[in-house]
Amino acid sequence: MTTAPRTWFITGATRGLGVAIARAALDAGDNVVVTGRKRADLTAEYGEDSDRLLSLALDVSDLDAAQPAVDAALARFGRIDVLVNNAGYGHLGMFEESTIADVQTQYDTNVFGLMQVTRAVLPAMRAQRSGRIFNVASVGGIVGGASGTLYCASKFAVEGFSESLAGEVATFGIQVTIVEPGFFRTDFLAPTSVKHGTTPIADYAEAAEALKSFYDARSHNQAGDPDRLAQGLLTLITAPKQPMRWAAGSDALRNIQGKIDSLQADLDAWRDLTLSTDGDFEFREEPTAGAWG
Repeated sequence: MTTAPRTWFITGATRGLGVAIARAALDAGDNVVVTGRKRADLTAEYGEDSDRLLSLALDVSDLDAAQPAVDAALARFGRIDVLVNNAGYGHLGMFEESTIADVQTQYDTNVFGLMQVTRAVLPAMRAQRSGRIFNVASVGGIVGGASGTLYCASKFAVEGFSESLAGEVATFGIQVTIVEPGFFRTDFLAPTSVKHGTTPIADYAEAAEALKSFYDARSHNQAGDPDRLAQGLLTLITAPKQPMRWAAGSDALRNIQGKIDSLQADLDAWRDLTLSTDGDFEFREEPTAGAWG
């Protein structure tokens, strides 16, 4: 990793965690490329471009838009040291009350857009033999829950993609960390961001309304502080070795620990049945690191 000033490329930098991360990087003296759907919104948030700031319109769900944005960043600063894939939103609704179009839209932003931005940045990081990638998933990428079928599925996909990618690019000096925030005081649960099911079903009405009321009551009242998460990323990029996963927030820690305990309990309870599925032969060699199946 190069010494400061580093160059950051941040998606979803118009509000919420993206703004906090961008401002922390600027305060640290780094170069920052902020991207969002509308450049005018970025200018309103950060002001006009400067010698350390470049604002670019980028709708990550437009899979043809990532490469031109990355090319513009490289033309301006010559390198990208830190990629923060932050753009995303939550679709919170019962699975049967969501359509296949809802699924596609959720994945277009949270998964396919993230992958395409990463694909555009990786050649530059490989060439410079260094880079830090932060893929913002969620505690919902580890722990599923009612009304999170689409959102959690997309974040589980980010987890699997990121963990696998990390093994592919480590040899080039590129480190990947999955950021798993709990609930933070952003617009995530606000009507301008969150989406709910579009095809109501009477059988789900009571549960769906209870869950919506639960989320509405917590909008902008979450425990997590976006500025402190941003400072956490600054700490991680100065570490010689980043963690594979970083849980952000006490609620994330509590829920992920609960998932670990549940997984261990299932492994222990069904260990004999698990081992019974092996065939009557011996493995001749251990699988390579990161291999499965």
